[in-house]
Amino acid sequence: MKKIGFIGAGNMAGAIIGGIIKSNLVESQNVIASAKTMTNLNKLKDEYNINVTLDAREVVKNSDIVFMAVKPNIFDGVLESVKDLIGDEKIVVSIAAGKSISSMENIIGDDKKIIRTMPNTPALVNEGMSALCPNKNIEDAELKIVKGIFDSFGKSEVVGEYLIDSVIGVSGSSPAYVFMFIEAMADAAVVGGMPRKQAYNFAAQSVLGAAKMVIESGKHPGELKDMVCSPGGTTIEAVKVLENEGMRSSVINAVCACIEKSKEMSK
Repeated sequence: MKKIGFIGAGNMAGAIIGGIIKSNLVESQNVIASAKTMTNLNKLKDEYNINVTLDAREVVKNSDIVFMAVKPNIFDGVLESVKDLIGDEKIVVSIAAGKSISSMENIIGDDKKIIRTMPNTPALVNEGMSALCPNKNIEDAELKIVKGIFDSFGKSEVVGEYLIDSVIGVSGSSPAYVFMFIEAMADAAVVGGMPRKQAYNFAAQSVLGAAKMVIESGKHPGELKDMVCSPGGTTIEAVKVLENEGMRSSVINAVCACIEKSKEMSK
């Protein structure tokens, strides 16, 4: 495995670094991160014993794979400041929303190796879902290495860049929808007399277990739903209310709105 660097040391960078180190993909001395201040860097150094610096250029100099983990509003400026150090063999991996491959190629050159990615926040608990979009210069072996990094803190799939807005809608932003669903179910349990902390545990574990059933059983979600709905029972009564209240159409509309907003931000 090659040397890996991170420009930016926020939550997502920390999750990726944690996955790399815990999975023994590389030794800690082969990972370096930079940020504007030492606050997050000190935390990462203490927890994972990686190299840290306040100089983004130092990261690029000492890395074969460079993760661009800075906010979209400063992304172009930071990339511009290090572009002269990005040679033909370095791989630039972006986790920034709204930054297309072509926009990065316009800064560092269309002969450079770039992978645009979209992870999500469950990466913080090693259950992330990430999309990887390589440009034309990435070789299969290189893509396999980067995919291995993302698989170290969850799951990942390689997709065409034209799907990235859909990825944001169904995966990148969707933890927020699920958190709202868990909160609403817990509120209902509290109405029924259950203590709030216990209600959150029941709701969250049920969502976790249901998601695992979808992934591991290979069955259609509708089939799994039917398995729970006994004739004339409590579950089908709840499902009826959800249908009457437009749950599915609300979710579809919300995800579509997220996708459209992502498209606007990429223009």
